[in-house]
Amino acid sequence: MDGILPHCPKPLEETLDLALAIRTEALTKAYKTRTRRVDVVHKLNLEVEEGEIFGFLGPNGAGKTTTIKMLLSIIYPTSGKAEVLGKEIGNIAIHRKLSYLPEKPYYYEHMTGKEILNFYARLFNLRGDDKDKKIDELLEYVNLANAAGKPISQYSKGMQQRIGLAQSLLNDPQLLFLDEPTAGLDPIAHVEIRDLILRMREQGKTVFISSHELSDVERICDRVAILNTGRVKVQGKLDDLLRGGRVEITAEGVPQDLREKINHDGVIISQHGDRLIIDAADTIPTADFIDAIRAAKGTIVSIIPRRKRLEDLFVETIQSKDDVDGSNG
Repeated sequence: MDGILPHCPKPLEETLDLALAIRTEALTKAYKTRTRRVDVVHKLNLEVEEGEIFGFLGPNGAGKTTTIKMLLSIIYPTSGKAEVLGKEIGNIAIHRKLSYLPEKPYYYEHMTGKEILNFYARLFNLRGDDKDKKIDELLEYVNLANAAGKPISQYSKGMQQRIGLAQSLLNDPQLLFLDEPTAGLDPIAHVEIRDLILRMREQGKTVFISSHELSDVERICDRVAILNTGRVKVQGKLDDLLRGGRVEITAEGVPQDLREKINHDGVIISQHGDRLIIDAADTIPTADFIDAIRAAKGTIVSIIPRRKRLEDLFVETIQSKDDVDGSNG
């Protein structure tokens, strides 16, 4: 895709001095059918820096959850390498420093929020006063102290996500994997979960988020990777990737033949009643459109510059016919 270079990391052994929470090199997960091999994740090269919020994006079936499961050693890669917190995946020593909140966590609905945390705290071998203190602190942290005695069946979706975040923090992890943490939430719950994730970064934790909620990702993530058909197509700092926006020009009284004169790559033209709307990349001189409209005796209603959105980048990436694999050097 124009303007975005493939990501070509150095070999693992050459970058040990970098503060990376996650690093993969040609990580692959393949399954065999009767007739062929299917690469669900194909030669994935990924870098996640310590202390950042990293957005892992892609359409359904892109390989996001499979990647997370490999990094957590729930499933094993077919080939390639991966390190988490400086250790090869599968190293038991790092498991206590990791946490994972799946998209649809299952809870015993008859249990209260405090009982849920107590159950999982015991799995982490927390006992006595330390356990009780930790649970109380986390209930306050996720703003559920007043609902601690209610059964999960009475929790809203947002409250269930917050108790899930509290559960994921019981072991004070360095790295958290969150799969669709804001899916299906109302606007208030969105804000609450986003604020909690930002607080995690302030505490020095690394947060790896897989999400379809692009507006949330754009608000809180430092860097992102966009995955499609198991391959990383784009990876980098969000501010860098979103450079270069668009300009929307609305005009009235424009003849039909003007559309043909100004229609070219990077321009989207739509008609709404008597109004013609030109949506163009800001790399195209705006003056060209203004001159054309005026020459055609049209009237300019508005000119609105618009910052490039993550949604724009996502759609461009997924719809691109460019077959270059952004994960290969």
